[in-house]
Amino acid sequence: MSKPALLPLHQALRKSFQCLENNQKVWSSVLVECSPLMVSLGNLAEQWRALSNVQLSNTPLRDFPDLEERLRFKLLQATDTVLGKLNEKMSSLQSVRDSISNQVSAVFQLYEQNSDSLDLLTVTERSATAPSLSDMLEWLQDAERHYRQQFLRRKTLLQALRADDLSLLESAPERWKSLESPSAEDGITDTLCKVSLFIESQ
Repeated sequence: MSKPALLPLHQALRKSFQCLENNQKVWSSVLVECSPLMVSLGNLAEQWRALSNVQLSNTPLRDFPDLEERLRFKLLQATDTVLGKLNEKMSSLQSVRDSISNQVSAVFQLYEQNSDSLDLLTVTERSATAPSLSDMLEWLQDAERHYRQQFLRRKTLLQALRADDLSLLESAPERWKSLESPSAEDGITDTLCKVSLFIESQ
């Protein structure tokens, strides 16, 4: 009978879904914190563009010979500061990704170790409080893939940004927003609802 093998697997699955639930909240809050930073980046890009488009020597400001240089320095500092803060946020997102990946990996390792003693009926059987083992493993895999891909796309976008590349800076807020995946996040929330009774039943 394969029931004894189910017990540690169910415990590991509960732990994984709790980890997923906690980390989904962290992920969402970090992305909320990133939004104003991306807006700031767009605003700074506009200021860079305005400074590039104006000839200070043709304005009354020509009496301040090093003004343009000082403005460029200020903008560079501000841009670097915002990019630095965004990179800090990426570290938080990376922690979420790593936490979920490690947890899911541990569950699949445990499943592999016990797969010989798990027959098809046990793997696909559902109960009033628990979805099937195969469903839960698939849901965890989908969630892990989502956060891994999301992290990679956001990291790639940020790594391409440089203070001296205006077009990239200007398009960054829109491109960052385009990476949002509400359907995938809703799917994870839906999964957490489906396993809520399972998590509570010890």
